[in-house]
Amino acid sequence: MNSNFRNLRVYRIQSEWPESEEALSDLLAAAEFKPCGAFAERSGGFETPVDNSGDLMCRRLAGNDLIQLRVQSRVLPAAAVKEALAERVEEFKQRMHSEPNRAEKRELKEEIYSQLLPQALTRSDRVQAFYLRDKKLLVVGTASQSVAEYLLDNLGRALISLRYSPLVFKQPALDLLTQVFLQTRVDSFSLGRECRMRDPSDSAATVNWLDIDLADPSVRRHVTEGLAVDRLGLNFDQVFRFVLDSDLVVRKLRLADQESIPDEPMDDPLAKHDADFVMLSACVNQLMEGLEKSLGGYPG
Repeated sequence: MNSNFRNLRVYRIQSEWPESEEALSDLLAAAEFKPCGAFAERSGGFETPVDNSGDLMCRRLAGNDLIQLRVQSRVLPAAAVKEALAERVEEFKQRMHSEPNRAEKRELKEEIYSQLLPQALTRSDRVQAFYLRDKKLLVVGTASQSVAEYLLDNLGRALISLRYSPLVFKQPALDLLTQVFLQTRVDSFSLGRECRMRDPSDSAATVNWLDIDLADPSVRRHVTEGLAVDRLGLNFDQVFRFVLDSDLVVRKLRLADQESIPDEPMDDPLAKHDADFVMLSACVNQLMEGLEKSLGGYPG
């Protein structure tokens, strides 16, 4: 399965999406990636999501649109900034015969950044997303809220009327996690081997279990005694497995028998990519249908 989508954040798109691949590509070109300027810490924009696939800024497969954001950052080592700041503070003390106050120290630090930033090396990261047309959902390949929102901010530069909201259902995901954990319901979901619980009265108090039999009474008693399941490993119809958070973030998505499937080389890398993406989008589509059914559908 596509390694760019091991972790997922999903958003409901509430505005119109371009009808054709070409129309979407033309709009994304308005937010095309440009290298980081000399005095900019970060630059983001869209680029062709698949190598050797032509000039389009998106790729439509099985009706679903794949896009890719490139984020380039200038890397300033914290140790170098700290050392330069210490030197500037010492110079300030010798010149002014006093310690710099907070505002003066902040100004010194800003001067250091402006001098060092143009010399800093750059690093590029990429995050992909795809639009499930039938569900009107945008699936972003990250567990990070800030990374997902940065992609959405850039997408808003291209799709001016873009409106979206985080994925929610009528019933909280916490209900599903608890019921599957206690095995009081089945549906398409079954219990995996990973769990995180938290104290409802203290969200910082958590306990984690990895690669363990969660049906063991010594584990299950923590929930009956009051802890809440807010992250749980799940299997879906024995086809794929994943970890689901109570805020509907999906982690570690993979086929249930992925280890036993040989990774056969293909002569055409583009064809392999396309086949993997079609499989991925079908799995995510099934998962969204399963969650929608189990959690009472979408509100409103």
